[in-house]
Amino acid sequence: MLLAVWLSTPLLAEAGCNMALLQQLGWQVSPGPQPAPQIDAGEPCRRASLADAQAHGDLRLQLPDAYNEAQREQLAADMLQQPASICAYAFKLGEAARTASTRLQENPGYRFTALQLGWIGFGARGAAAQGWQRFRSFGRGYAPRGANSVALEAFYSGRVRSECGVGRQVAQLATLRELFGDAAFDSDFTAGELSIGTFLSLHDTESILLGSSAGEMFADGKAVRTSALGRQAFMGVPGYIVHAFDAAYLDDINNQAENFVITDISADAAEALARAGGFAHYDALNKQLWELAQQLPGHGWRRFERLLYLREPELRAALPEAQQAVLAQMDTLLAEPVYRELMLYVHHQGVRPLGYHIVRLLDRNPRTPFVIELVLHNLHTTIYQRWLQARLRACPSASLSTAGGV
Repeated sequence: MLLAVWLSTPLLAEAGCNMALLQQLGWQVSPGPQPAPQIDAGEPCRRASLADAQAHGDLRLQLPDAYNEAQREQLAADMLQQPASICAYAFKLGEAARTASTRLQENPGYRFTALQLGWIGFGARGAAAQGWQRFRSFGRGYAPRGANSVALEAFYSGRVRSECGVGRQVAQLATLRELFGDAAFDSDFTAGELSIGTFLSLHDTESILLGSSAGEMFADGKAVRTSALGRQAFMGVPGYIVHAFDAAYLDDINNQAENFVITDISADAAEALARAGGFAHYDALNKQLWELAQQLPGHGWRRFERLLYLREPELRAALPEAQQAVLAQMDTLLAEPVYRELMLYVHHQGVRPLGYHIVRLLDRNPRTPFVIELVLHNLHTTIYQRWLQARLRACPSASLSTAGGV
């Protein structure tokens, strides 16, 4: 299967491993008579897909005819470290995040557990039967006990419970499973690197997410740099929506935050975030929405969710005339593309737009607005380098090169 992937285009059969990997990422390579390489990276991070990037003329490389294999391999190794190649990898990362989140949300056996009931529960079958072993008490820490892919399969098809923080960890690890494939996921990560549990517990492990194996982390809480990079820079990125006011203003402690993984973002939403300079602008809009909600007194099960997200006609029509203008203002704010087209996976809400979560939290914790934060991640640093190494090890060529730090 791997050999078939590597030889899927004519040029790959004659390319060294670094050049073949560059092409696997989507670079379109052609020969030319010029003495120096001609690189047209373009803006792949701003495109909807790899096909869209290629259609716009991105990711093009013209190689000098006079280059020998060593020169081609060195150039490819250097180019694999360039931002455009990381953007091309982000297309694969986004596909992996969407596949992982879909499989997680389609498992009715993966349920939500309130914090006081324990962070992780493996039901009547127990952890060992579903591929996990405990390293902390009270469900605070588990690691795979056999094949990594078998352990993650428990969340795809088994009966498991967790709160949304572990849900985010599982979504991150499931994304890695889809990105690397089962064979590399099993062989290239230790059990400790795939630990799950309380976030504090992970810091004392080898966790690839937050522990000793995490390596170089990228910090961009308000998505200032991520927004500037373009839409594909958001793919698979973890974060949370959390209360802005002190915990004393919480009514539902089990909904004090929602941990998420970003699965997609539209061009309009990405452009809006770039213009706004990140999430701080939307934190201010969240506060406006919360202030407006205070002007719509009333009660009812999931009232704001039904008013603003489901937009139930009878419920909306029943509001007094004086409140209709307030409702219209909230509708206008929620029509922003970032609220409608920034897609988040949250356990156990599944994949829904940002606006859904902001509205949902108006019902759960009406005394505080909420803010949006990205958390530390290594998707474009440590994980990317590990993915490159896995692909290079899978290369069938005898002339494997690791020049240029790849």
